[in-house]
Amino acid sequence: MKLIKHISILLIVLSSSMMFAQVKFEAKVSKTKLGQNERLRIDFTMNKDGDNFNAPDFENFQVIGGPNTSVSNSWLNGAHSYAKTYSYFLAPQKKGRFTINSASIEIEGKIYKTDAVTVQVTDEVKRPNDPYNVEGQATENIHLVAEVSKSDPYLNEAITVVYKLYVSPNTGVSNWREVDNPRYNDFWSQKIDTKGLRVQNGTYKGEDYRFVVLRKTVLYPQKSGKLEIEPLTLDITVEVPTNRRDIFGGRHMAQTNRTVSAGSRTINVKPLPEEGKPDDFTGAVGDFKFNVMTSKSNLNASESLQATVEVTGTGNLKLFQLPKLTLPSSLEVYEPEHNESIKTYLGGMQGSIADTYTIVPQYKGKYPIPTVSFSYFDLESETYKRVSSGEIIIDVIDGPINNSSGDDNLATANTDKKEVTLNSDQFAFVKTEANLKPIQSDPFFKSTLFWGSLLSPLLLIPLAIVFRREREKRNADVFGNKIRKADRLAKKYLSEAKKSLGDKEAFYIALEKALHNYLKAKLQIETSDFSKEKIEEILVERQVNEVTVKEFISILHHCELARYTPITNVEMQQDYDKAASTISTIDKEIQ
Repeated sequence: MKLIKHISILLIVLSSSMMFAQVKFEAKVSKTKLGQNERLRIDFTMNKDGDNFNAPDFENFQVIGGPNTSVSNSWLNGAHSYAKTYSYFLAPQKKGRFTINSASIEIEGKIYKTDAVTVQVTDEVKRPNDPYNVEGQATENIHLVAEVSKSDPYLNEAITVVYKLYVSPNTGVSNWREVDNPRYNDFWSQKIDTKGLRVQNGTYKGEDYRFVVLRKTVLYPQKSGKLEIEPLTLDITVEVPTNRRDIFGGRHMAQTNRTVSAGSRTINVKPLPEEGKPDDFTGAVGDFKFNVMTSKSNLNASESLQATVEVTGTGNLKLFQLPKLTLPSSLEVYEPEHNESIKTYLGGMQGSIADTYTIVPQYKGKYPIPTVSFSYFDLESETYKRVSSGEIIIDVIDGPINNSSGDDNLATANTDKKEVTLNSDQFAFVKTEANLKPIQSDPFFKSTLFWGSLLSPLLLIPLAIVFRREREKRNADVFGNKIRKADRLAKKYLSEAKKSLGDKEAFYIALEKALHNYLKAKLQIETSDFSKEKIEEILVERQVNEVTVKEFISILHHCELARYTPITNVEMQQDYDKAASTISTIDKEIQ
């Protein structure tokens, strides 16, 4: 009987071991029926670790999250349990009944496959409910949108692309990074500085959302036809509320990464009309003013003047050429200097461009600068416009007469005149400083300069003695030197604070140091005594007005808090002005 009993126990143990050693690899879905706007979670779970995991192709679904891997390894009452899971989050692409094919993995040299899973996708539901689907909630609550100001601009007309990140009220964003940046092929582009991110309230598809403007870019299309604006793609860390709550009833937040894209946008660029296009049109598009001016109209031969051709206004200022000056052959003209004063705003480029010519007449006479015209395409009227300058006469009053010219009084324009190439010896023949010496000179011996040179060292000896004594006295004044040093540091740090306007951290550190060093110079207290109570007590003792004392203490307090709170450039400028005004007031009141 005992032998039978022992054999039975052994068989039970062996069968249990075989049962526990059996490999399991299965697929589980969060639901078998879902709406088209809901998300599906599928887990591939195994009880032994394996290699070469192959997921199915997920046909008719879009993978919006995963694979996320989790491992469970535990012992309970001497029994070991192990589980490894690959999780995917899927978004159905259409309605219907779909089958998710088998996944496979290699465990201990054998290939195992899961059973196929069938799910039913129905119409969209009004309120999708996925309590454990963090990725699904993140997908529904985060949207990146590219807003294009105009979808059918003219060639070289400015358009604006504004990238906005929309976030639902119950979702948070803790970080993001740019994955793909648009290259803006076939566009001239200029990024506009957003100067900090400001959270604003708005709507997305009729629902309340918060949003921030991440980027603003001005584009000028450089060719006509259909052009693609490449997408901006971000990898975002999203915080989504879960069904779990803390002891106070607040929801726990789950964190997940979500990749969002603004999507590519296509715009249809219209070519500029051929009808009415001037022959001298160089591609200027916008609203411009044109002017030709000279620095002087009357001068002598061999003197120089500057003639400036200038265009001002709004438009593609960097993308066209200015008209050239046509000058008489008797004038030397040098390669023009090109100057730009342009700023780019959301509406496009604004400012001016100019070519400045240096002109040197060689002979007496009157020289005309003929009328110069400039043409551009006006976007408001959608027509070409031409602006012309008046004729300018340069009157050379004095100089040699050009005998080769048929008319000494009026020179003619020569369109074949070549510009003179500028080099370092252009004006070598013009002497700007004379080094003339008198024919007869007085002897140096016994002259005023002789006696001054002889006696000046003797006169400087008493001054040197006085200067040395004052310097020794100043160096011996250790306490006074400390005060002077602190005063110099206060001025230094206050100037550094002004230079750091716009950089919050550097500005408030410099401002606080300036205030401390000013006190050290005026109140003769050491750095170790710098508590607000001590400062207030000493200022009151020195008969400083109570309002001024409170103002100074409030500035110190604001310097400490401002490093950890959002501050605008305007507030920084106000703090700087307040600090300068308060120091000036204390300087007048202190006794």
